Amino acid sequence: MLIDSHAHIDDQKFDADREAVIENAQAAGIGLIINPAADEDSSRRAVALSEKYPMIYATVGFHPHDAKTYDFEVHGQMLREWAKKDKVVAIGEIGLDYHYDLSPRDVQQSVFVDQMHIAKETALPIVIHNRESMEDMWQLLKEHFSPEYGGVMHSYSGSVEMARIFLDMGLYLSISGPLTFKNARKLPEVVAMMPLDRLLVETDSPYLTPTPHRGKRNEPAYVRFVAEEVAKIRGMSMEALEEITTENAKRVFRIS
Repeated sequence: MLIDSHAHIDDQKFDADREAVIENAQAAGIGLIINPAADEDSSRRAVALSEKYPMIYATVGFHPHDAKTYDFEVHGQMLREWAKKDKVVAIGEIGLDYHYDLSPRDVQQSVFVDQMHIAKETALPIVIHNRESMEDMWQLLKEHFSPEYGGVMHSYSGSVEMARIFLDMGLYLSISGPLTFKNARKLPEVVAMMPLDRLLVETDSPYLTPTPHRGKRNEPAYVRFVAEEVAKIRGMSMEALEEITTENAKRVFRIS
C-alpha cells in the first residue's frame, strides 16, 4: 500500500470524474490520500471529502497565495474548530511563496506564523509550501515551528543543503513528480542522502504530473511512478519503499 501524502482531490479539475479518480487510486494500491486545503472553501471541501470517503484525510489552512483573504479572528477560529475533527490531520498547506507574490510578503509571513501557532495549540503537524523564500522560511520555522508535533515540507524541490536544514529541524520531506523528469538534478541527490524515516511521496494532484504522464492531469494513482523512482535511486524494492513511506505518513499525520 502507498499513501499519497498530498493530493488536491477537492480541486475543480476532478469535479467531472472524482469517483473514478478515487477508484483508480484504489486499483493502483493507494490506501490513503491526504487532501490539503488552500483557503476557507477548500478547507470545507477537504473536510467534506474526508467525511464521505474512508480513504481520504484532510488538512485545513490558508496557502500563501490566499493569505490576503485570511481573517485572523474568524478563520483562526474556523481552523481550531476543524482541527477537532477526527479526520483532520494537519494545518496546511501553509507557508511562503515569493515566486508569484499573490499575497504581500509581510501578510504571508504573519498568516504563516499564526497558523503555526494554531497547529501548536491544536497539537497538529503542519504541511508547508516553500517557494523562493528560503531565508525567511528558515527564520520563521526556527522561531515558531513546534517539532514535537511534526511537519512536512511538501513537494520538496530544493538543494541537498536546504534539505539538511529542514531535516535538522525535524521536518519530513515529501517527494513529488519532478523527481521523474529528465532534467531533475538536485532531487535525486536529496533522495539519495535523506534518512528513509523522513521520506514521504505525493502527487500534488492535479499538478506536477510524473513521467510517463507528464503534460496530463495528475491524479493520486500516479504516486506509484514517484515511488518507483525513489526505490530505484535508493536501490530498494518497491515493497520495502511502500512499507517505509506508509509508516512515515501514518506517523507524522498520526493515523492508526
